[in-house]
Order: sequence, then C-alpha cells, then structure tokens
Amino acid sequence: MKSPQPKSKEPQESERLEPRWPAILALLAVGCLRLALPESLSLGPAWLLILVVGVLLVPTVWARYAGNDKLNQRLGYLLTSLVTSDMIWSLYLLIAALPAHKISPEDLLISATALWITNILVFASWYWRLDAGGPRARELRGVHTDGAFLFPQMTLNREAKREMGEECWNPGFIDYLFLAFNTSTAFSPTDSPVLSRWAKGLMMVQALISFTTVALLAARAVNIL
Repeated sequence: MKSPQPKSKEPQESERLEPRWPAILALLAVGCLRLALPESLSLGPAWLLILVVGVLLVPTVWARYAGNDKLNQRLGYLLTSLVTSDMIWSLYLLIAALPAHKISPEDLLISATALWITNILVFASWYWRLDAGGPRARELRGVHTDGAFLFPQMTLNREAKREMGEECWNPGFIDYLFLAFNTSTAFSPTDSPVLSRWAKGLMMVQALISFTTVALLAARAVNIL
C-alpha cells in the first residue's frame, strides 16, 4: 500500500503580502533628488516636494494597515501623479533655460543626472501600481499569471515552478524597478516583453524623457570639449 504523498503547503496570506517599503523609499528618494536641482528648475522651494510626499505618505500607510484598499490606492495614484508632474515640469524648465545659458555646466550635469534617476523611480512606481490591478490585487490573486508585462517566471511550466519554489510568484517593486532601469538605459524592457497598450505608452514616454536628459548631457559635453 502506497503511503499518501504529502501535500504542498499553501502559503499563508501573511506570506504573500508584498512589502511596501521599497515603493515608499522610491518616492522619498524622488523628493531628495529634487533637492539637487537649482531653485530655477523647481516649482517652489526645493524642499517642498519631499515635504508633500512625506505628509501624504502618512495617510497612505495608515490606509494600508487599516485595510482601506481603495483609499490606499487613490492616495498612491495621487502621490505618483504629483512626483511625475514635478519631474516633467523641472525637465521643461531645464530645456527652456538652455538657450539663455542661465545654468552653469555643473548645475546642468547634476540636474540632468537627478532627473534621469527620478525618471526611473517614477515610472517604476507607475508600473508597480498599475500592473494587473496593482499590488493589492496581485496579493489577493495569490499568483501572478496575467499582466501588462511577461516576466520570465510567468513562462515556466507548473513543474518547473514547483521545483524552483515559485508556485505563488508575484512581481515586487524591485522587478518593476529593474524594468524601468532597462527602459532608461537600453530603451527596451530587455527580458520582459510588454503586452498591454497602456504599458507600451508609458514606456515610450519614459524612454523619451531618458533620451532627452542623455542628449542634454551629450550636447553640453560637446560644447565643453
């Protein structure tokens, strides 16, 4: 008589919960990068963005732990929209100031670098918040099988997932940060094909912003040489 095979233990809900601190750190980092820009490229004082982000993060985190998913989601959208608008406005001011030569070479280098990094963090936040309904929807689903991006883990068959311990794999913020980094450096998603039209549109915008900042640096370097 064969002994019954032990059933694979289903992960508890607490084990499927995705940590939110990487996404929070990304937003705070965007606020800190704003401090590197000269006042002429900022809407208001340089410290204003990090103050607004810090204030809005309080109710966002509270809503998360209180189980108010709708409020948490809306505040997350508001936060990401604010940092996106601020980044685009600063980039516009940087481009507008170039013909007048109002920015020193050092400030131009620092500003373009800060905006390039900000671009990665901002769009990583958007991909993380929008893919497959957002982080909470992915948690409730338990396993990530459908979304705007085809991650390599999603292409594995059931047996391979079981052997690798990826039966309940879900993408985290680092996965979307890697995706955004590749888009800004290689101008392509590299290992994760894009399936959704909204994601393709966002990635085109991100690549355009990245190309613009890199072109500014290259143009200034040629002038210096």
